[in-house]
Amino acid sequence: MLLLAAGASACGSGSGAPSAAAPPAGTAPEHFTHPGVLVGKAQLAAVRKHVAAGQEPWKTAYEDMRASKYAAPDYTPHPAKTVACASNAGTDACVAEREDAIAAYTQALMWQISGDTAYADKAVEIMDAWSKTVKRHTRDDADLQTAWSGSSWARAAELVHAGYPAWKGPEVQRFKWMLRKAYLPDVTANVPDYNGNWELAMTDAAMGMAVFLEDRDLYADAVRRYRARVPAYFYLASDGALPKPPPGGTVKSADQLATYWFGQRTYRDGVGQETCRNFMHIGYSLAATAHIAETAWHQGLDLYREEADRLSAALEFHSRYQLGEAAPRWLCGGKITRTMGPDVEVALNHLQGRMGRALPQTAKLAASQRPGGTDDLFVAWETLTHAGNPTPA
Repeated sequence: MLLLAAGASACGSGSGAPSAAAPPAGTAPEHFTHPGVLVGKAQLAAVRKHVAAGQEPWKTAYEDMRASKYAAPDYTPHPAKTVACASNAGTDACVAEREDAIAAYTQALMWQISGDTAYADKAVEIMDAWSKTVKRHTRDDADLQTAWSGSSWARAAELVHAGYPAWKGPEVQRFKWMLRKAYLPDVTANVPDYNGNWELAMTDAAMGMAVFLEDRDLYADAVRRYRARVPAYFYLASDGALPKPPPGGTVKSADQLATYWFGQRTYRDGVGQETCRNFMHIGYSLAATAHIAETAWHQGLDLYREEADRLSAALEFHSRYQLGEAAPRWLCGGKITRTMGPDVEVALNHLQGRMGRALPQTAKLAASQRPGGTDDLFVAWETLTHAGNPTPA
């Protein structure tokens, strides 16, 4: 059995592309909404209003973003032709790529909020540098590396392309070609037996790219993977005595599932496949799940509602323990690793803000982490963009 996760040995083995068949009716939008990767037009308008009025937590969140290295006016990208990322290691290009992608997104957000086109120019500079250079990703963590960096690239490109005409057609097309050739083969690979944070992060990137590229087949494939993986990652009692097995994988028996769930054999609402590994990876999965659903929501598809009970249970379950509640013996033998990052803002904004669900533990955790910055991987500035921002699509 292949049991892998972020930082563990892994390599993709899929075809590198979704099916060429037409997407199911109603899955992909007839016309994509832009900007519509994670952050929408109304949300950006709300952020600008909050920041201009000096309201918290948006004021401090914006100031923190502006003061970060990612928003520096002299930020210098470091593109590489080959990005070779081994497990728990890799070349300098691995860190540089993730940071440059976050910088492009940060500069794009700075432009959207401040109106200063120097930030848009810097975002374009970073994206152009990589689209002129990168050709491929190699070694064990290629799927995860492209997932993390690719999700940020898609958000940055979407924000700039949706409103900055100085990013010219040939450069935009080259960037699109970069995503298709150097990222999509990895983020669409088949990884059924890997720990679920991999596929969720990969699907997050694929969903964002699908919207930017206006690729209906890729969008439909991302939706399919979300619908298959989320129920196999977060448990609800309605699933039965055992968690759902990872879709398309070899992990099926009770003993195999217990091993896959890091020794957990008692399943309660909200527990996740990597809960007993550490909360850092649970946080990655909560964030990626929300990113996918948020982008789909901006495109007219409500993936949140499909898994609202499951996602609510997972958020409340892990927030309670992240905040310090002692773990009972049935959970991970009473030992948990509280390492969750700033990962709950997007889901909280929708489930509480738009759907009116009571998520007291999640709200308390979000407040304790504000203003959430970046994990330097694929989560960035979500207090700024999504805290108390239940605007329509």
